[in-house]
Amino acid sequence: MNIRKITRIAFVSVIAVLLVGVSGCDQFLEILSDGEMPQTHGKAPQLEGLSGEILIGVVHPDTGKFASANPPIEYGLRLAIEEINNSQVGEARLKPVIEDGQSTEEGAVDAFKKLINQHKVAAILGPTTSSQAKAVFGFAQEYQVVTISPTAAARGLGKSGGFTFRASLNTEVLITNGVRITHAKLGYQNVAKIYDEGDPFSMDSDAVLDEALAENGVNVLTSQPFRTDDIDFTTDDIDLTAQLTLIKESNPDAVFVSAQILQTPDILIQGRKLGIPDDVPFLITVTLAAEQIEIAGNAAEGAITFTNWEITADTPGNPSFAQNYRTKYDVEPNTFAAQSYAAVYILAEAIANARSADSTVIRDKMANIREFDTVLGKFSFDASGDAIYDPIILIVKNGQFEVFE
Repeated sequence: MNIRKITRIAFVSVIAVLLVGVSGCDQFLEILSDGEMPQTHGKAPQLEGLSGEILIGVVHPDTGKFASANPPIEYGLRLAIEEINNSQVGEARLKPVIEDGQSTEEGAVDAFKKLINQHKVAAILGPTTSSQAKAVFGFAQEYQVVTISPTAAARGLGKSGGFTFRASLNTEVLITNGVRITHAKLGYQNVAKIYDEGDPFSMDSDAVLDEALAENGVNVLTSQPFRTDDIDFTTDDIDLTAQLTLIKESNPDAVFVSAQILQTPDILIQGRKLGIPDDVPFLITVTLAAEQIEIAGNAAEGAITFTNWEITADTPGNPSFAQNYRTKYDVEPNTFAAQSYAAVYILAEAIANARSADSTVIRDKMANIREFDTVLGKFSFDASGDAIYDPIILIVKNGQFEVFE
C-alpha cells in the first residue's frame, strides 16, 4: 500500500468518526445546537412572518464513491444553518432533513422522492454531482419543489425548469474564462488533454474545453480518454500509464485535465513519474481542492485550477467564514464548503423574502435574487437558474493555493 493510499484511507477514517451521529436529522440538529458561532455573513436573513420548523431537504453522498468528498459540503451547510438559526429574532428555524444520495443517480432520485413525498420539505439542497442533478432536476420541476445544488457544474442543467438552481458557476463560465486568461499569460500553443469518458461532468468539461481552446487558436496534440465507472477513489488507484505516456510523447506546452476532483491526484502523480516535465503545467478545468494537493504532494506544484472561491478573497463575510470553519472543524474550508455555505444563505434569503414555506413563492423569490452578498461574491441567478459571479483561477505554489496573476 503506497503513502498516497494510506493518506486517503486515513482521511476517510477521520471523516467517518466525525460523521458518527449526524446521519439522522435529530443528531444533526443536536450538533448544531452545541454553542453559538459568531455571525460571519453580515446580517443573516430573518425568517419574519414564519414560525416553527421549516423543513429543508438535503441530498448528500454519505455512501458510495463520492462519500469522501462530502464532509466539506456538509460542514458548510451545518455552519450556515447554525448561524442563521442563532440569529433569528422570531421563532422560525431551518430544520435539515437528510437523505443519502449514495453517489448514484438512482440514489439521488430515491432521496428526492422521500424528501418530497414523505417529508414534505419546502426546498432541497443538493445533489452534489452533475450526473445526479441531471437525474433529479426534472423530477424537482415536475413536483414543483425548489432545488439548489451547491456544486453541480455541467452546462444546461438549469434548462429543466424554473424550480432548479445552482450555486456553482457552470463549466462554460469557468473554463472559457480560465483558458482565455491562462493562454494570454502562459502563451501555450500546443496542448494535450485527458478526460473521464464515463462521467457526464468530465465529458461536458472536455467539450467546453475544446471550444475554448479553438477560440484561442490553441492546437490539441492528443486527447486521451479513460473510464472510472467502478473506481472507489478512496482505495483504488487509476492506471493511466498508457494515456499519460502518449501525452508525454506528444511534447505539449500544457496538459488539461477534465475529471472529478478525486481522480486528480492520480493524474498528477503518474504524469510527473512518467516524465512529463515540471515546466509543463497541468490545468485542472474545474476545481482542485487542498485535500488533493496534499495527496499529490510535489506533483501538484504548479497545477492551475479554474474555480469558484478562494480562501483569502475579500468577499462579504469570507474571512470570518474561513476562521469560524477552522475553529469548528479543525480543518481548512475548500471551495465545496464555501459553495454549500453560500447556497444555504441564498435559499434562506429567498425564504425570508417569500415570508412563506410554499415552494412556488420561494421559487419566485429565488429567481429574483440579484447582487446578493455571499462568500462567493455578489451573487445573482440568470434566467435558467445558473449562478452569476466572478470566477477565480488559482495556482499551486509551495504546496499552497495562490491567485493566478
